[in-house]
Parts: sequence; structure tokens; C-alpha cells
Amino acid sequence: MTGSSSGFEKWFKSFHDRTRSDVRLVCFPHAGGSASGYFRLSAALPDWVEVWAAQYPGRQERRREPACTDVRALAGSLAGVLAGRLDRPYVLFGHSMGALVAFEVALDLRRRGFRCPEMLVASGRRAPSTSRAEAVHRMPDSGVAAEMRLLSGTDPVFLQDPELFEMILPALRADYRAVETYRPEPNATVVCPITALVGDHDPRTTIDEARAWQGHTAAGFDLRIFAGGHFFLDECMPEVLNVLTDIMLPYSMAAHDGQS
Repeated sequence: MTGSSSGFEKWFKSFHDRTRSDVRLVCFPHAGGSASGYFRLSAALPDWVEVWAAQYPGRQERRREPACTDVRALAGSLAGVLAGRLDRPYVLFGHSMGALVAFEVALDLRRRGFRCPEMLVASGRRAPSTSRAEAVHRMPDSGVAAEMRLLSGTDPVFLQDPELFEMILPALRADYRAVETYRPEPNATVVCPITALVGDHDPRTTIDEARAWQGHTAAGFDLRIFAGGHFFLDECMPEVLNVLTDIMLPYSMAAHDGQS
């Protein structure tokens, strides 16, 4: 899998015209997710933030492309696309699988000698150094559907309609294989600070597992705990928006000038 700046529109979506913004928030979806999942977040953020949402292969308009089954390969493609466009401060934000992708993107960009993010926000995912015995990608269809119901992040329509579920299943299995077979390089750390977000009732990430992200940064660390499950982003959107805005505020001239 390869990526280049010329393929930006294929790999990233921008829902609102904020090309003159001061800061960029680069977002990476959860397993089975797509760029459109960040539309609401983009719409709610201040005008001085431009949101770029990653569109992985195997979904929506890229549904005919094979989904990637390797986190590092996916991150390498995304980093290759981003590399020539890092002309202003930016923050990486990933939820669940997206947190691992964002982490590997940050590592890849550093290896290439490009500008590092101001912050990595790892949401709803245990730290790479933690491990659990999970094999959702090997389960029968009914097992995958049960996992989706447990996490409550998939529209019930897709789980109730066999044809719709069959349509999203290949990308789901590929994503879960990527996550469940992912192993970080020993002592992998980013040079930017990390903020970890976690729901207090997340069945797939405990507070201690989220706190373990502290061991993956050579800079500062912050942990924010929200009331909710794996997809607390939907339940606590205003609170999450406040956290993200506070993180990006120091890099906004518009906000400091009272123009937001």
C-alpha cells in the first residue's frame, strides 16, 4: 500500500472550508469507521480549526479497495500523504483503532524528519504496551455482530439487516485483524505530549490501560476520564470538544485576537 500527497483527497476528507485556519486536527477512525464519523466533531469545532478525517480503504467510496490488515502499513500510507502538508501546527486524534494508527503516524513522520504534532490524543484505546487475548477477526459473523452490539458504536440498522451487515463485514474483519495482530516496536515513544481519553465504563479499555499511554511519550501526559462506554465521544461530545479546543488554543492567532 502506498500513499502520496497527490492522493490527499482519497485519503483525507475535509468537511468544512477552513483552509485559512491556524491549527489542524487530523482524525483517525475506529475499526469499521469512516471519515464521515468525524463530521459532527468538525462542525462543532471553532472556525480556526481545520479537521482532516482519514478515509481508510475498504469503506464508503473506497469500498472496492481491499481494507488494510496492518496498522503500520496503513499508518505509513497516511504519513506519506501528510508529509508534504504539515505547514502549520497540528494535533493527531484517534479513537480506538484510530489511536494506534495516530501513534504509528507520529512515529513514521518523526522517522522521516517531518514536523511533529503538537499533541497526540489517544481516545478509547489501551496503550500499545498493554495486551489482551482478543480474536474478534476470527469469530463467526454472529460473534463480530455481538462485539459491535457490546461496544454500541455501530448503527443497529447495519446489525439487523443481513445484507447491510455483509457489506461492512470485510472492513470490520480487516480492521480487527490489524488491531489484534498489532505489536509496537520495543520502547516505542513519540516526542510530542499525549492526552489519553477514556470512558469509565469502557469494556475494552480500563482507566489503568489508558494511563499506560504515559510510557509512550518523551514529553508530557494527561489523562481525561469521561462518563460512558467505548463510544463516550457520542455521549460526551461537549466535554470532548472542550478538551480538544483547550489543547489547540495556544496555536490559534484567531482565537487570541478575538476573531473566532
